[in-house]
Amino acid sequence: MTTYRYTLTELRGQLRQLVLTGAAIALGVAFLITSVSGSGALVDSFSQTAAAEVGPADVQVTGAQAQGPLEPGTADRARQVPGVAAVSARLVGRGGVLTSAGRPLDEPAVVSSIAADPALRWQLLKDGRWPAGPGEILLDADTARRVDARPGSDVRLTRADGTTGTVRLAGTLDGRGAPSLAGSPVVAVPDDAVAQYATGVGAARLDLRLAPGASRSQTAEALRQALGGGAEVRTHDASVAEATRQSRTLYGVVLIAALSFVLIALAVARMVVGNTFSVVLAQRARQLALLRCVGADRAQVRRLIRRQGLLLGTGASVAGVLLGTGLCAAGTVLAGTADLGPVRLSLTPSPLTCVAAGMFGVLLTVLAVRGPAKAASAVPPVAALGGDAGGTTGGAGPRAAALSVLLLVAGTALLVAGVVAGPPLSLLAVTLGAISSFFGVLRLCHRLLPAVVAGLGVPVRRLCGTAGRLATQQLRLNPARTGATGSALLLGVTVMVSAVTALEITSDSLVPAVSARQPGVFSVTAPGGAPLPAGALTVLGRERTLGVTPVRSATLEIDGRSTLVAAADPALLGPATDGADRARALAGGTALSGFGDDGPAGPGGNGEHVVAGRAGAPAATLRIEPGRSALPFVLQSGAVLFVTPATLERLAPGAAVTTAWISPAAGADRLAARQAMDRALDGQPQLTVTDTAAQAESLRSLLDRMMLISMALLGFSVVIAGLGVAATLMLSVSERSREIGMLRAIGMSRQQLRRMLTLEAVLLALAGALLGTGLGVTYGWAAARSVTSTVGTVGGPPVLLVAAALVLTVLTGLAAAVLPARRVGRMTVVDALHTA
Repeated sequence: MTTYRYTLTELRGQLRQLVLTGAAIALGVAFLITSVSGSGALVDSFSQTAAAEVGPADVQVTGAQAQGPLEPGTADRARQVPGVAAVSARLVGRGGVLTSAGRPLDEPAVVSSIAADPALRWQLLKDGRWPAGPGEILLDADTARRVDARPGSDVRLTRADGTTGTVRLAGTLDGRGAPSLAGSPVVAVPDDAVAQYATGVGAARLDLRLAPGASRSQTAEALRQALGGGAEVRTHDASVAEATRQSRTLYGVVLIAALSFVLIALAVARMVVGNTFSVVLAQRARQLALLRCVGADRAQVRRLIRRQGLLLGTGASVAGVLLGTGLCAAGTVLAGTADLGPVRLSLTPSPLTCVAAGMFGVLLTVLAVRGPAKAASAVPPVAALGGDAGGTTGGAGPRAAALSVLLLVAGTALLVAGVVAGPPLSLLAVTLGAISSFFGVLRLCHRLLPAVVAGLGVPVRRLCGTAGRLATQQLRLNPARTGATGSALLLGVTVMVSAVTALEITSDSLVPAVSARQPGVFSVTAPGGAPLPAGALTVLGRERTLGVTPVRSATLEIDGRSTLVAAADPALLGPATDGADRARALAGGTALSGFGDDGPAGPGGNGEHVVAGRAGAPAATLRIEPGRSALPFVLQSGAVLFVTPATLERLAPGAAVTTAWISPAAGADRLAARQAMDRALDGQPQLTVTDTAAQAESLRSLLDRMMLISMALLGFSVVIAGLGVAATLMLSVSERSREIGMLRAIGMSRQQLRRMLTLEAVLLALAGALLGTGLGVTYGWAAARSVTSTVGTVGGPPVLLVAAALVLTVLTGLAAAVLPARRVGRMTVVDALHTA
């Protein structure tokens, strides 16, 4: 009992020094709770979206085949089962929507039925109201915008008999309520009007509402017996489970990604805890030696320190659990104000999450104090008499230094190998190399950071006078403390910069690679590769918001083989088009081949190929430029050679335009360009318009979201590291009280002392930020290079985001110096000189 009372007394005595360490632990625990809860909510949102189409039905009946239609008469037999109050068949067919100019949309529309029973309607209404009769419909919001229709306006549809008709748009549907129909125009009509506007109508599912008091499971079993093996019967919960079954893999991916950031933040917190305890115990060297003098052995000293760490970790973890729960509650309220469609987010953590996070915080602290406790227990009793307190500040031995250098060299070699090698081993080599080299850097922080501080201190000493010289000298003369304190910031900045650099370079490389293979945003083709109508090209050319690139093609006999040759004006190709530069340099009588130097027909004499004449014209020769080009494949489906328009006119006079590539003109967006094409192609329903940029935009959007999440989560790690800097500075003030008193005695003002401590924090933060930025840019570029090596790595780190990380780190250092500077300002000369 006496030992525990002494432990509590000592902990209360060191509470001021350990309060910021406890704050770092609490923030780490809160971050763990919010990350796990946020990941669970994110996965649950995907599950809710996937289950949105299940609807409110108590029981559902589907075909025995996953997507097969139900057998005729299934609905009638289901109505006869006791307990069934209402049955609604989900009728689905294919139809067409016409623009305001009367041209059908390129994609066929999905016509879906609206249940007569409001309790069985599964669609998600966005605007307007439900249809009141067969003359009213609903459109998905995207299609309504495309045809420029609003609730209350008229819309033209194609009927099942091939004619067109006008109906009233009662409202719009939220596409988030039907994820399986995403990307297709959706028309929802009352169930008794589906046959008027759709072909191939079939019932894919039955929605059943049960009578009050009827058991779902018992009624489902009765339905299985009544319907036989030709149908699958599921209760509402079973249908939701089936719809969300595919989200389990996504759950693992999201959770692993989120926990990786959590582990980074907790690693920073562990470093903060360990560093703070090391400094605190170094200050208590004489006290610990006195304990040894009165009979305490090393094991008892270690237990004393570990108990203090256990108590601190327990209290801080409880505070972190409360903070994390509060943040999750605030996030739930905030999410409730957003329009998320069918998703209802709840960030409330489970009791298991709170308990696990609290235990993790305690374990984190206990593990972090093991090293300082072992070093403190080695304090010899002679230190109580004023001798050397050996064992508390010992430097790294030659074995530790050799291991650090080995890790650094091996990691660098793996990084180089990963950059040079090709996938899939390149990314693994870069990952292992980054981890190995970074651990080597962390072990050498007591040498690297003071050296960086020395370089930064040159202008500081000149500009800030005595305060700048003392701040630089203090950091250089205490390399162990400088390295231990700055390592936490170094870790946070390195991971943050490497993440945003890798994502930015990957985005700049992959997104253009996806879109570079396309000469435009849209392509217009005719069925079966037929020529495009001349009138269509004329009206497209008149639209000022469109840039049109016609592609002519012809099938020629080259070396006795039929070969499709395409031609387009190279000046009209997009600047990022793969092979555009080679096309612009192409001379007359030469071609680019999709098969390499020999072309599609094999080698010719001196690289030249014989082209048979057409319509009695004499034969000609065509030389293939060395190298392979994807341009002919991209311009025209089936083409294997690209030539200039003049060359094609000589080989095939009057070759028809078979494809038109279209891009928005300067200042126009994609939606405006698409609407302009719909107007221009009115009366040309046989033409197909393909959006070729959607994949690139989707990829860029995904990478942008990942970057935002990375910055937010890793910024949290930097804040935790800033608490470590503040904690160390606070302890430094106590450790240097006598020094501070002497400085005050010889004439330094409180303002100069505050400036000195502030400069120490800024220099330490800036040193960690600069070293971390250099490492982060290197690791990020190497990671991006390993991913994009097959398409070419372009671009560099995001300058603005890297600058923002530097500014955040410096501001963190300034904030960390506030409390220590205030404490120095309140110290008197007499009190400081009397400090033991």
